Amino acid sequence: MSTTHDELAGVVDLFGALTQPELADALGELAFKQGKDVDESALETAIDDAIDAYALVEYEPLAESANGDHETLVTVGPTAFPSLPPNAEDLPHILDYERRSVDRERLATQVSQRLTAEATAAVDSKDTDRAAELLDVAYDAEMWAPVETDGVRSQLTAALPQD
Repeated sequence: MSTTHDELAGVVDLFGALTQPELADALGELAFKQGKDVDESALETAIDDAIDAYALVEYEPLAESANGDHETLVTVGPTAFPSLPPNAEDLPHILDYERRSVDRERLATQVSQRLTAEATAAVDSKDTDRAAELLDVAYDAEMWAPVETDGVRSQLTAALPQD
């Protein structure tokens, strides 16, 4: 089963936020509904790639889950344009996952902190490809949530070759 970052975000958006195992289960169920084979390793890689690209972002809620655990969730990130893959609209009826709310301000702070740390790492390692990717993410993040990325954008722009 191949799924784009936007389709992964669409599946997550149906539930507000999911744990990574819940998302993998949802994708497995979706593959079954589509009559496709499930490659667990490929699903994990697709989720990790979407997180790396900021299509999905990790979210640390303040509250514990119903079972008392403190779970890291994934939710729709700043670079995603969520879209539903075929048959995904039935997933909330099939899977017994609660719809989760995300504190947008807390999420924005967490994404801003991650973006700042990754920008610094890209600049320090002279990784211009990643710096260019993160510069695009910085612009998307400002449109997506109340975050200020002027400092990060300046840092990244200074690290890129000037034409």
